[in-house]
Amino acid sequence: MSKNESMNENASTVSEIETFNIDKEKNFSEWFTEIVKRAELADMRYNVKGFVVYRAFATIAMKKMFDYYERELDKFGHEPVIFPMVIPESNFQVEKDHVEGFTPEVFWIERAGEEVLEERLALRPTSETAMYPLYSLWVRSWRDLPLKLYQSGSVFRYEGKSTRPFLRGREFIWIESHNVFKTMEEAIAQTREDMQIAYNVMTKIFAIPIIYFQRPEWDKFAGAVHTYAADTLMPDGKFLQLPSTHLLGSNFAEAFNITYTDQNGDEKIAYQTCYGPAISRIFGGMIAVHGDNNGLIFPFDVAPKQIIIIPIPKKKDIKHIEEYCIEIEKILVNEGYRVKIDLSDDRPGDKYYFWEMKGVPLRLEIGNKEVREKKITLFRRDSREKITFPFDDLVNTIAELGANLTKNLRNKAQKRFNESITDAETLDELEEKVNDKKICKIPWCSLDLDGEECAMEIKDQLAATVRGRDMREIDEDIRPKEGEKCFICGKSATCYVYVGKQY
Repeated sequence: MSKNESMNENASTVSEIETFNIDKEKNFSEWFTEIVKRAELADMRYNVKGFVVYRAFATIAMKKMFDYYERELDKFGHEPVIFPMVIPESNFQVEKDHVEGFTPEVFWIERAGEEVLEERLALRPTSETAMYPLYSLWVRSWRDLPLKLYQSGSVFRYEGKSTRPFLRGREFIWIESHNVFKTMEEAIAQTREDMQIAYNVMTKIFAIPIIYFQRPEWDKFAGAVHTYAADTLMPDGKFLQLPSTHLLGSNFAEAFNITYTDQNGDEKIAYQTCYGPAISRIFGGMIAVHGDNNGLIFPFDVAPKQIIIIPIPKKKDIKHIEEYCIEIEKILVNEGYRVKIDLSDDRPGDKYYFWEMKGVPLRLEIGNKEVREKKITLFRRDSREKITFPFDDLVNTIAELGANLTKNLRNKAQKRFNESITDAETLDELEEKVNDKKICKIPWCSLDLDGEECAMEIKDQLAATVRGRDMREIDEDIRPKEGEKCFICGKSATCYVYVGKQY
């Protein structure tokens, strides 16, 4: 392959855009691969397996996503920090369950130049063992609590399964929050706050439908008392895990000696939680949930470009049409919107194809008629509707339609999600529905380790997993009726769980 061929392999062209019409529901894998390439979201040609380059269009969106998530954390009393990316092996070995859970995924640094290091360093797979030795120094008194800190950056895990940009890789970018409290009750309350933060951002801003599950005991974070994780459903019927929050109890505090002196002068062990929204994975979930057969559709607030302006000039009209477009652009930029005028030589129709594929929420079409009548024609990417409105209504119309577009994406995604939830009464019925891209709610023997054998049977026979118990059902104490049984083992059911395939 020549250098030019290699450089163009990942580039989008108008001729390609016109033929982009992949049925996302029937062939999601091909759709996702093609849209990542053609919309120039990532380049997979970085020559280390499992690592990709995030390109500008995706990076701008992810920076906005970080911003919304960090602002929400700030609002709830968290503060930002930056810890080193390397963790001494001795730190990593402190908490037994944690090290057993993560060691197979760790990248180790053993040399610096020609010198063999006295102690190996782990590239952080997560930061408990980096942060908690310092927490044991920072927390001295009850006055130091609660301690609620977060950092944003990369983590590294030697993912053994096949990798896919954004959804599964060996480096992903995320936010991790690590918190310390006086009591277990405060720690439990923090996990509920984490869930609320997820709903506030994931559902309201990113328009992604989720269910927060309490994970089964055999599928919890290494070293945690309980794990709670938000799942969404991808177009191919597979679960994608998004933010997760972990009730650590005193497990890490005991291992790292995180104690405080209470008001009576007595030394007490602290209680902890941690929380990890993986922004790169959430981005992948977002574009998968909202995109259609013509390409991407971004929620308005996180779109890399929110508005594209397309001049439609005849030769003699070029100057005054472009001037009108520039006037519109200045107004919108002053309002804080991310706007671009497409002044390329491509035909208007080709520009439409291109920016629709890129998922820009609103398109303004400006021709001689719009200039003459002092009006604007607008196309909505989500509903494919066109409207024309007076120039003087520009600011109010954009604000209203931007909010309405995100609301429409949210409602459509939630409706699809809800329609995918069903139930099953036999293993054969469960298999049929899971293969039909459904989420199945079934009666279950136990979320404790007693239920693991039944979960393994489902995994072996159906290649499906038990995701856990819906937190809303826990809050409402929804349980199986008397006589309902787990149809795997035949024991009395103690709860309902949700089953499906996963990434």
